[in-house]
Amino acid sequence: MDNHEEQLRSRLTAGGDYYTEFKSEHRKPLNDRDLVEVVVCLANGAGGLLIIGVEDDGTITGARPRHEAGYTDPLRLQALVANQTQPPIAVEVRLAQLDGHELVVVDVAKSDRIVGTSQGLYVRRALGGDGRPMCAPYHAHQMLAGEIDRGTTDFATLEAPGATWDDLDPLEFERVRRIVSDAGGRADQILAGLSDLEIANALGTGSATGVTVGSLLLFGRPDAVKRFVPTHEAAFQVLRDLEVEVNEFFSYPLFRLAEELFTRFRARNTEQDVQFGMFRLGVPAYSETAFREALANALTHRDYTRRGAVHVQWSDDQLEIASPGGLPEGVRLDNLLVTLPHPRSPVLADAFKRTGLVERTGRGVNRMYAEQLRVGRAAPDYGRTHEQQVVAVLPGGPANLAMTRWVLEQEQAGRPLNLTELQILSELLTERRATTGELAQLTQRTESEVRNELAKMVEKGWVEARGERKGRTWHLSASVYRTLDSSAGYVRVRGFDRLQQEQMVLTYVDAHGTITRAQVAELCTIAPEQATRLLRRLVDKGELVRRGQRKGTYYARRHSDTNATS
Repeated sequence: MDNHEEQLRSRLTAGGDYYTEFKSEHRKPLNDRDLVEVVVCLANGAGGLLIIGVEDDGTITGARPRHEAGYTDPLRLQALVANQTQPPIAVEVRLAQLDGHELVVVDVAKSDRIVGTSQGLYVRRALGGDGRPMCAPYHAHQMLAGEIDRGTTDFATLEAPGATWDDLDPLEFERVRRIVSDAGGRADQILAGLSDLEIANALGTGSATGVTVGSLLLFGRPDAVKRFVPTHEAAFQVLRDLEVEVNEFFSYPLFRLAEELFTRFRARNTEQDVQFGMFRLGVPAYSETAFREALANALTHRDYTRRGAVHVQWSDDQLEIASPGGLPEGVRLDNLLVTLPHPRSPVLADAFKRTGLVERTGRGVNRMYAEQLRVGRAAPDYGRTHEQQVVAVLPGGPANLAMTRWVLEQEQAGRPLNLTELQILSELLTERRATTGELAQLTQRTESEVRNELAKMVEKGWVEARGERKGRTWHLSASVYRTLDSSAGYVRVRGFDRLQQEQMVLTYVDAHGTITRAQVAELCTIAPEQATRLLRRLVDKGELVRRGQRKGTYYARRHSDTNATS
């Protein structure tokens, strides 16, 4: 069985899914129009395979010959698809022989542009109400959102029909100049000396023929923003148990909106004092930098083709920032910290960077994580994010002030911690120990990258290793535990010394008669490989004997009348 056949059988066994469409020709031939429609559907989704000659349940019934002399010509089928789609779709067609039947396999790549049939039919891949994949109509607003997600269109550069320069507020241009001046080196100071029109052009929202949506979002009068960009809205809410204490909605342009929400954030953001040398430092309930980046992401990366407000919800134990639309194309929860920046609107994202409101490197999410961990808080949580909404939660509650003090001491000594180090230290402080694989998953790095980082942290005296190879785990060093006033924690996580472990095993055997390797590992909180070595030492010393075979192996006290061997 060749590799293609093996992969095809695997797809058939798995059944039709979002990336695979089965089409039967058992009772009715699949005509060219329906074939092209399925190709368009897959291309407007994530791409995938169209397999002709298969029933919905994966049963192979065979495809009919599509051309003369009882033959299907893959090249002619590829040409048919290209000729009947706009813009033309290039597919790869091959024939496969399985169980005495011929199948036609059409490999469809995801299209960089929204595509349709030459007859003007637009469909997309979607999930039906029963959770099964289907081809659904592709409506105009969905196509616009698709173009934006693919990066081929920036919503901010589209012209707003009917809008004029009078719909823009001169005070908002003045606001930009003030924000830039206050930001100092974080901002592009050239903007402060430009005219209103030059600022609009410099930020990429200018237009020679009209006013763009981006200009309205950045500089528009509130009534004009409501009229021309009705999907734009933001809410600031304060929740106390089940009661809504504050519930304010805004349709301000983005720079004004950001300042309004920052002001409300600062008014409620209390601080705890931490003694640092001869100074006292205020540790905020929430990192202002983390909130600033989360809010900017919500305002600039939200889907403006979708109705719904950006919500900032302040509750007793967390701060939540939610925005309409899922994560931008190519960004997932498992690569959030390592993927390249992919803003839904590069124009709006760049405007916030150039005015100094957010991180200019485009690594705002990383900054959010680092700042939360740096002040002794838990990392941001994106766990409730889905394809319709991005939800960033900044956990609140009491800060770990000892951890904050230790991080600040490292910075004062010229040893600032990077994000990966902060994540590892926070995880080990919470969970006591972790494997390299677990830390790699946490930091979204490869195991090789994490091992290199851990080696550096060992040299700095921050972490220690326990065990070998696959059984190796990592924990905080004694010096870090002492700094955190938790020497007992180090003893618990480091475990007992060799003699203590041996005595614990012998005491267990005296009480229960026998012991297994798994029981030793659990008893002494060590890896299975370490348990094997511990038992071997006790056998060599004559304290225990080994009995049983393989999975049935156990250990007991040595008696003079046993015939067991070690």
